[in-house]
Amino acid sequence: MKTTSPELIEDNPAAHAFDAAQFLSTAPSKPGVYCMYEDQREILYVGKAKDLKKRLASYFRSEQQLAPKTRALVARITQIEVTVTHTETEALILENTLIKNHLPPYNILLRDDKSYPYIYLSADDFPRLSLHRGAKKAKGRYFGPYPSAKAVHQSLNLLQKLFPVRQCRDSFYRNRSRPCLQYQIKRCTAPCVQLITPAAYAEDVQHATLFLQGKSHSVINQLVEKMQAAAQALEYEQAARYRDQISHLRHLQEHQYADTDSHQDIDIIACLTRDNVACVQVLSVRDGRYLGSRAYFPKQTQGNTEAEILMAFLSQYYLGKERGLPQEIIVNQVLDDTTALLEAIKLEHGRGVRLDHKVRGARARWLDMAEDNVKTSLEQRKPTQYRERLTVLSVALQRDTLPERMECFDISHMQGEATVASCVVFDAEGPNTSHYRRFNIKGITGGDDYAAMKQALTRRYQKLKDNEGIMPDILFIDGGQGQVRQALEVLDELQIHDIQVIGVAKGSTRKPGLETLIVPDVETPLYLSKDSPALHLIQHIRDESHRFAITGHRQRRAKARRISVLEDIEGIGSKRRQQLITHFGGLQGVQRAGVEDLAQVPHISQALAQKIYDAFHH
Repeated sequence: MKTTSPELIEDNPAAHAFDAAQFLSTAPSKPGVYCMYEDQREILYVGKAKDLKKRLASYFRSEQQLAPKTRALVARITQIEVTVTHTETEALILENTLIKNHLPPYNILLRDDKSYPYIYLSADDFPRLSLHRGAKKAKGRYFGPYPSAKAVHQSLNLLQKLFPVRQCRDSFYRNRSRPCLQYQIKRCTAPCVQLITPAAYAEDVQHATLFLQGKSHSVINQLVEKMQAAAQALEYEQAARYRDQISHLRHLQEHQYADTDSHQDIDIIACLTRDNVACVQVLSVRDGRYLGSRAYFPKQTQGNTEAEILMAFLSQYYLGKERGLPQEIIVNQVLDDTTALLEAIKLEHGRGVRLDHKVRGARARWLDMAEDNVKTSLEQRKPTQYRERLTVLSVALQRDTLPERMECFDISHMQGEATVASCVVFDAEGPNTSHYRRFNIKGITGGDDYAAMKQALTRRYQKLKDNEGIMPDILFIDGGQGQVRQALEVLDELQIHDIQVIGVAKGSTRKPGLETLIVPDVETPLYLSKDSPALHLIQHIRDESHRFAITGHRQRRAKARRISVLEDIEGIGSKRRQQLITHFGGLQGVQRAGVEDLAQVPHISQALAQKIYDAFHH
């Protein structure tokens, strides 16, 4: 926006009255921005207009002509300030800045404080790929933005399979004396211990960069040439590696471009309202590839139409914040005059964007998908006690969004016998029992809870690295500092980041309500009040994990003891034990059988049948 000397017009009202007629008599008929105040302190509303005088006059008509929200606003006004601008475009940019700075209570607000995630390629000798948020201060390359951290994780996981560029933290990388698990499962080439040459590693980095730039065709062409060269040099193992990469890339292209008719960058945005709740869903397509979607719930939208909400969203979403601009924006509402908005976007980003409403073919399918998603998001937004607890928990843990999946681990044993670890899962709706898992712990010293926790976490999250399962947002550990340390070590070894780890330690008296939360990298534990909904939710998750672990431990111990009964009977070896179990369909059948029934089993005499019966019943 060009620098101007704004004309400022102030009204000096009486203590609790605003003289609208006097103010309007001096208001200019020029484009600009107006700020409505209460008691000269709080900004109630910020607006823009092509003609300030006409726009402000519309607020002071008869009350019957005003919407309830507007009547409530006008009743509180004690002062109005206006800033004249050269054009409506400049007014739009200034309005957007003031709204984001002051968050007026009567404006539609997009609470989008969370920075967007990027994939970052460091500028090291052996570069690292990682998720990045915030200012781009470090040297290297940034790819994105992506609509969510989940979309970044999916891309990073795919890149590990195609081009094994390291993704471990620098502290982990610099202190290796041997390859980690990622090398063993062929997700990394172990540059930390010089198992790959700088030239070969640079080749993988180049291919990963081209892939992130959407130049998959260039990558395939290069790989085809290298495959042919390797085959001619009789380097068949290397040629096979290139062949597999080509195959994965071609399959990926078929999958990703199946529903698109171009390789453009497109944002598809749908806005709907239900029960006074507004939702805006943004789907991101980059180079023809669907990267994911994200739902927004703007504040203070009551009394506004869906088109008005969408117009306010677009200006706050694309102006005043660093964000990649697509070539095209598709919306599901008919917007009135978008000239100023498009000019403001062009002024800020240095290039224009096409805004469409009526679309056909693949674009129409994307728009239908966005509307389906926004309906789902509104349905899930319905207030419930569980969702209220989730909201309070997010605030307590300083999260920007509600967790979509939480997992909790607990260990159960009796003096080291029959150790079982449990993993329970809570999602946006509550306990997801179909995703509960138990782990029978073996090969550790009895009673070593740390080793048991490490084994359970490794088995669970190794499957995650193999694309089996879903990444949780929060990992609760039933235990203190030591257990949390084990969890962090396992995640670091597996190079799984961005899972928030929280330890739930019992208080000194072990009474409910006295739990302390162990947060990594924070010296002081977090204490929640006894009546906190967040603490109640954590207790629910912890108790469910404890119950599931104890149940598994008791079942395992009972089974072991039943088997040991047969093993302790003189004259019963492995063959006869197997015959008994097969004949009666299991140990419970053997336990229920009478002496005569037992004697019917081949090689079981009357006397031996009596011994078996007595062992189970006396």
